[in-house]
Amino acid sequence: MTEPPADSPLVDTHFHLYTRDMPIQAWAWHHPPEDATAEQFIATMDTHGVGFGVVAAASLYGQYNDYVIRCLRRNPRLRGTAYLRPDTDMYTMERLKADGIVGIRLFFRRVPDPPDLDAAEYRVLLRRVRDLDWHVHTLASGDALAGVIAAIEGAGVKLVIDHFGKPDDALGVNCPGFRALLAAVERGRTWVKMSGGFRMATPDHARAYARALLEVSGGERLMWGSDWPFAAFEDKVTYARTIADFHDWVPDAAQRRLIGGDTPMRLYFGA
Repeated sequence: MTEPPADSPLVDTHFHLYTRDMPIQAWAWHHPPEDATAEQFIATMDTHGVGFGVVAAASLYGQYNDYVIRCLRRNPRLRGTAYLRPDTDMYTMERLKADGIVGIRLFFRRVPDPPDLDAAEYRVLLRRVRDLDWHVHTLASGDALAGVIAAIEGAGVKLVIDHFGKPDDALGVNCPGFRALLAAVERGRTWVKMSGGFRMATPDHARAYARALLEVSGGERLMWGSDWPFAAFEDKVTYARTIADFHDWVPDAAQRRLIGGDTPMRLYFGA
């Protein structure tokens, strides 16, 4: 692998932190082969010139947010999302915000009990998210994404979707969920992470999704994430490659500064 580009992103908006001795879900789709600690990640950021990071709550560990929260308390360069029960009270959420949590993650893929956003307890949770000026961070299968977007928008909550919305690669940019994602970006309350390109069927698929997003947004409301430590691809992907992919997807330097720095600093760090 060649050296990473000189102008690395300022903010990595999607990575995971965990240790193998944490309680893992019985239905976990992946069992990490080694720890992914905050110290390891910060060293990786420093090596590649990345200044700040946003931890994505990992479905593998369910509501065990403890390790991530302690990492946020020790590292002001980090923010994160948490996976919360829908009946989590206001006082707990306010404390989490003080600790560096900036949103909740809702899982609709690879989980046995996806949220029912029409249920009363989720309507209350979304209102609390709105009151805290947090966002919902999620990923849903292509055919379900439009409904998730509609429910979150209807609650008046900011929405962040990772991995380009993970379209059905057989349909590509014509996947109904991806078309709904593009329309949501244009409406101005949805952000999309350009991340997980290595999870797409081919590099050309990721390039096509990036091109479509750039066409509708001009780079606004887009962000970049590495997806470190590359769950299920640990021995196939490097951090340098994910930065190189970002440069491939976004050849314009001004747009890269917006996507890799200005937008995530405003959304996550209030800068």
